[in-house]
Amino acid sequence: MAKRETKAELKERVEKVLNALDQEYGTEYICYLNHETPWQLLIAVILSAQCTDARVNMVTVDLFQKYKSPKDFAEADLRELEKDIHSLGFYHMKAKNIISCCQDLMSRFGGNVPDTMEELLSLAGVGRKTANVILGNIYDQPSIVVDTHVKRISKKLGFAKSEDPEKIEYELMKVLPKEHWILWNIQIITLGRSICVARSPKCVECFLRELCPSAQIQPS
Repeated sequence: MAKRETKAELKERVEKVLNALDQEYGTEYICYLNHETPWQLLIAVILSAQCTDARVNMVTVDLFQKYKSPKDFAEADLRELEKDIHSLGFYHMKAKNIISCCQDLMSRFGGNVPDTMEELLSLAGVGRKTANVILGNIYDQPSIVVDTHVKRISKKLGFAKSEDPEKIEYELMKVLPKEHWILWNIQIITLGRSICVARSPKCVECFLRELCPSAQIQPS
């Protein structure tokens, strides 16, 4: 049975993991969803549910040319918007949420995207993940976005145990230094897409293999 890690040992391992991630991927804030304004990012994140960022970016190129403001989305025809986003899946609920969300932006926030968790969560189609993307990328507020990569890899590293994304968010807040919260999602997405792939993790190639309790390295 493996020896249980002490708090001091965990803290030291966390620091080593973060340093390795910084060296490998840098510390630049990157958003993988294309946008020019806060409201565009908000809509793009709503559209990204159960869909890849690349696919969303393909659709929003034309979408943001057709609908040029939250007001345009607020006044959009539901059936027409459904057709515009049909290829992204769950298009009925997404279209309904986007229209409702933008109606709230116009009526309650003057067309601006709010900058608090409470206000963001009051918008249709906005959960903690979407709210944290906005808070981190638009308002530079320390936030942890728990997507599928962050959930899976944080658990592999032993930094979180829960299955619930919100609980994982709070677990990571206790483990990670605040200044690294936003970067965690950016770096872990890159790791999850390139090395720690869900179906076939490339543990032998991973620069975190010596720091990861879940690394499956075959003896030579």
